Formats: sequence, structure tokens, C-alpha cells
Amino acid sequence: MKTFVIERDFPGAKELDATALAEIARVSNATAESLGVPYNWVTSYAAGDKVYCVHQTADEATVREHSRRAGFPCTTVTEVASEFGPQTAGD
Repeated sequence: MKTFVIERDFPGAKELDATALAEIARVSNATAESLGVPYNWVTSYAAGDKVYCVHQTADEATVREHSRRAGFPCTTVTEVASEFGPQTAGD
């Protein structure tokens, strides 16, 4: 599976409480199951008026279909070319 970063315009995202986040998660999980293809939601971040998500699936079209079915905004979808972090330095 490929990894994608999704940017969602979501006014008030930083103010979402635990109840709202749980409902969003329930909708996302149910939608992923309904797709009938391998789909993995890795994590999401609410920041300012945006939500940034990391999902894994075969292609961008599937990411966009997940967003459409769930009723979530989908501003941009970008395929991840590589992953790295502090451990990449090899120190």
C-alpha cells in the first residue's frame, strides 16, 4: 500500500473536543470498512483550521472516495515519497 498525506480545510479543527473527534473516527472507520479494499487510517492531526491525515491504500482515487463517502473535506492528497526522522541520521 502507498502512504498519503491528506490536508482538509476544517474551520475550528483546533477546537474539536473528544466527543467530536470520536464521532469523526467512527465515521472514518466505518467508511474505510465500506470501501471493500485495503485501507489503513494511520493518524490525524487537528491544527488551526485544518486536519492533516495519514492514510494508506492503493491510490489517490481511493483516498478521495473515502473522503467523499465520509463527507469529509479533501483539500489536497499527496503521496509520500519517503519517510525519515531523527533516527535517519544514523548517529
